[in-house]
Amino acid sequence: MTQPFQPTWESLSTYTVPDWYQDAKFGIFLHWGPYCVPAFGNEWYPRNMYLPGTPEFEHHVQTYGPQSRFGYKDFIPLFKAEHFDAEAWASLFEEAGAKYVVPVAEHHDGFAMYDTSLSRWCAARMGPRRDVLGELAGAVRRRGLVLGVSSHRAEHWWFMNGGRTFDSDVNDPAFADFYGPASPIDGLAPQPGSGVWKSRDWTPRPHALFLEDWLARCCELVDRYQPQVFWFDWWIEQIVFQPYVQRFAAYYYNRALEWGKGVAINFKNETFPREAAVWDIERGQLSDLRPYFWQTDTSVSKNSWGYVEPQDYKKSSDILQDLVDIVSKNGCMLLNLGPRADGTIPEPEQRILREIGAWLKPHGEAIYGTRPWRLFGEGPTRLEEGHFTDTKRPPYTGADLRFTRRGNVLYVIALVWPGEELLARSLTPDRFDASSIQSLTFLPGGEPLTWRQDADGLHVALPQRNESLMPVVRIECNRDL
Repeated sequence: MTQPFQPTWESLSTYTVPDWYQDAKFGIFLHWGPYCVPAFGNEWYPRNMYLPGTPEFEHHVQTYGPQSRFGYKDFIPLFKAEHFDAEAWASLFEEAGAKYVVPVAEHHDGFAMYDTSLSRWCAARMGPRRDVLGELAGAVRRRGLVLGVSSHRAEHWWFMNGGRTFDSDVNDPAFADFYGPASPIDGLAPQPGSGVWKSRDWTPRPHALFLEDWLARCCELVDRYQPQVFWFDWWIEQIVFQPYVQRFAAYYYNRALEWGKGVAINFKNETFPREAAVWDIERGQLSDLRPYFWQTDTSVSKNSWGYVEPQDYKKSSDILQDLVDIVSKNGCMLLNLGPRADGTIPEPEQRILREIGAWLKPHGEAIYGTRPWRLFGEGPTRLEEGHFTDTKRPPYTGADLRFTRRGNVLYVIALVWPGEELLARSLTPDRFDASSIQSLTFLPGGEPLTWRQDADGLHVALPQRNESLMPVVRIECNRDL
């Protein structure tokens, strides 16, 4: 039988983004693994602890002793997840208004957070001794949320290579199946947030054994957990990965057809053609509307994806503003949390999620299931576009508006409360026919609002409300927009 998808860009570019994904708008990302035990620096601790001169190296030697006696592998027995409660996590994500959940199945460190037949180094056999991904999959699905997974396995080719340069356990053959090739590479290995990603031809290139193992691990995740999002980090952009990426995408898309489920692959930079998967921007946004659906992955913390002490947290209001901006530009947000090693979600992160959910619950009509209007919005605030720009934008103002639509309804969302009047300057008579308006109301509650249109735009009188929240105006027209 000929498979519908073949491992070629021409065939894979016939892929269609599923409706559920375009409707969902908001998901939860989870960076959780043995790197949460030291809780120092960031989730790249397993790399940096083997790089002399880094704060992580010095901290490790002072706290745990030399890497020849206490290596990264020795954190695994301390990673117990004794308070992990998949049902409690899923309940929190549902309360936050998330529609999909993407736990990290394997980070750069090579420790699988699922039950794999391809490695002894996994949560089902070591550390928690539980299939934490499987437990979470069941819990989120019972609440009607969609499960995804992420794989950072590609970066494991070189991630621990610092340990090759001195007396460390990375050089012990007994642990070669964990630390992996730990290959030296030509060029600078990037640090989180550095943006040093663009070389597509680092050397030495991963060999066939590593690439086939990468493919087998990805396909095993697909078969065992049936994720509907498969998120990849940037290093699969290397030229040598291309045929394996194509083989995986064809396999995944064909399996999804067998399941009768819509799925998506997330990629960065230029790994896929835009038509073949969903483009992802790390900690950044776009400055304008795009015709293709895209995603931002960002975090509640500014300084780390995994749990560390201290964390520099964002405000929930800033995250919500970014979510609205992203949705107006045909995107969705995947928001990361960093659980502790014991399996608890830090209280500040729980609070941030509940505050996001408290706004989405009454205003979600303007977010979920919407599509972009012909303009994403208006206002004076300009965003820097691209990776690692999420903390660089200036504060929004009451003149910064965003538009979303659903059929014959246009939603106007002010990113900051504008005062007594909301003025949509884009809705002038030559751009928007006010005679088509059937009702103009306030969300939530549907309270009718007084409005008028002139050459300056659409003027809407706002009711007195909690001015710390973003107001939403619902404009129902007698025709599709």
